[in-house]
Amino acid sequence: MDATTSKKLILRAWSEFATQDPDRIAPLFTPDIEWLAPPDNATARALDGTHHLIGRDRVVHFLTTEFPSVFAADRRVDFKALTAEGATVVVETRIRATLMNGRHYDNDYCFIFELSDGLIHRVREYMDTRRGQEMFGGTEAPTGDPALPRR
Repeated sequence: MDATTSKKLILRAWSEFATQDPDRIAPLFTPDIEWLAPPDNATARALDGTHHLIGRDRVVHFLTTEFPSVFAADRRVDFKALTAEGATVVVETRIRATLMNGRHYDNDYCFIFELSDGLIHRVREYMDTRRGQEMFGGTEAPTGDPALPRR
């Protein structure tokens, strides 16, 4: 897959994610898609979930049901950079929203998409976990980030 085609796929994917329509989102992923985020990140904590999602149905459920329940209103994704080399696409974004607890959320992200046969096969998601936890209302550093001091 060339870089231009890879970029187009990821831009289309972000548009489809925004629809929250499982029938539009599911075809973007391989059946064995993996979505990995930092352990114990604030979103996973809010959902009593995991940071490692496996399988098309699980990822689609997260994007269409769980994510909107946590990031409840005023969701906005601003792209900072989109870089591709072959079947790997790196996306830098800023995500803002009103959380389910009414607090404002504003954090920078980096997503690395690995594509296979024209579909998203793996996503690695990075964000400022401490900042995320603070915006969710917690004061502890996530346990998955040993470099940060715990309060």
